[in-house]
Amino acid sequence: MKLSRFAAALFAAGAIVASQAQAQAPDLNAIPDKMPFNIPYGPPISAERAHRLIEEGIAEARRHGWEMNIAVVDTHGDLKAFTRMDDAQLASIPIAQHKARTAARYRRETRLFEDLVMKGVAYIPTLDDVIASRGGIPLVEEGRLIGAIGCSGGTGSQDEAVCKFAAGIINK
Repeated sequence: MKLSRFAAALFAAGAIVASQAQAQAPDLNAIPDKMPFNIPYGPPISAERAHRLIEEGIAEARRHGWEMNIAVVDTHGDLKAFTRMDDAQLASIPIAQHKARTAARYRRETRLFEDLVMKGVAYIPTLDDVIASRGGIPLVEEGRLIGAIGCSGGTGSQDEAVCKFAAGIINK
């Protein structure tokens, strides 16, 4: 008898989670009035500015005691500057670059892909060269995409915080 009650409770919990996930999934048949994420391309970020962003990211990571890999790419997603802080996780080197590349090529934060995967949107894993993990931020100056920054080595929220801090100096 105890097992059947447990099985019924487990089934009910699964049904609730499934219905919540369905309720939160975006309507893929909706037709937006405007093209989403249609940020026009600007001139690519210079090497000097890319290195400055990395310096800002390193400073922010150090304030928190986080070891990070930080990559800056141009509008095409090609590497412009990169650094690995001492003791930063080696496996995160290509991940930081991948986050930056995805943010530049798709002109949106990589967190949006993570959110869609968590909501069960099935087509996201079929997209070529996408990483669905926060920590990739487009660099937008005067309404134009000039590149992107990607961070990896901490948790997704730590990666995202360092990237957002560094990206925030673009318009200063």
